Amino acid sequence: MNILHISTSPRGLESDSYRLSQSIIACLQTQQKYAGAEVRERALWKDALPHVDSEYAVSLGSPEASEESEESEAGGNAACENAMQQLNALQRSELLIRELEAADCVVIATPMHNYTVPSSLKAWIDHVVRVRRSFAITPDGKLGLLRDRPVFVAIASGGRFSGETSRQPDFLRPYLKLALATIGLQDIRFFSMEGLAGGVGVAEMEGARAGQELQAYFRERRL
Repeated sequence: MNILHISTSPRGLESDSYRLSQSIIACLQTQQKYAGAEVRERALWKDALPHVDSEYAVSLGSPEASEESEESEAGGNAACENAMQQLNALQRSELLIRELEAADCVVIATPMHNYTVPSSLKAWIDHVVRVRRSFAITPDGKLGLLRDRPVFVAIASGGRFSGETSRQPDFLRPYLKLALATIGLQDIRFFSMEGLAGGVGVAEMEGARAGQELQAYFRERRL
């Protein structure tokens, strides 16, 4: 089993979203299905992805895929993490899609920035949501081409976006649901820590609440 762990907060290992995602991974590894699972780290806060370039945009806008260069060059570079920045956008996209295809489960750690995903996560989405590769356009709309698998999303937010005391919009969850469903990932579960701008006491309470929610979720499902 292979768990792909994508972390995006600029606070890195000290972020609440990262800590919550670690709790999710720990819960997963207590399940029989994921016992001993290998965790593949994609730390976007440390190794930020460049934005897609003009070659990528031209390729996506053409009627046929430009696959020759991505197959011949990306395959050789895929095993070399340090080469990521030297790849062109199509090659980088291919590496990230293959990494996603190899995962049996995905855990995403993300803050909520201005009501939605941070730019680091948006850049990853722009690379993996790719026409003719991870989704196809059909007469009935877009069709995801990747195998569905569980996706767990750990969210940290300074304000509250759910429940009776919510005071801010939430474009993060609807956007992620739609973007990931486009490529075939439908099985998505969100866990959150909210109102963290209220101080350390709030963070501790939210951490405890989220931990209880996690335990209850995995106890009921027995993956």
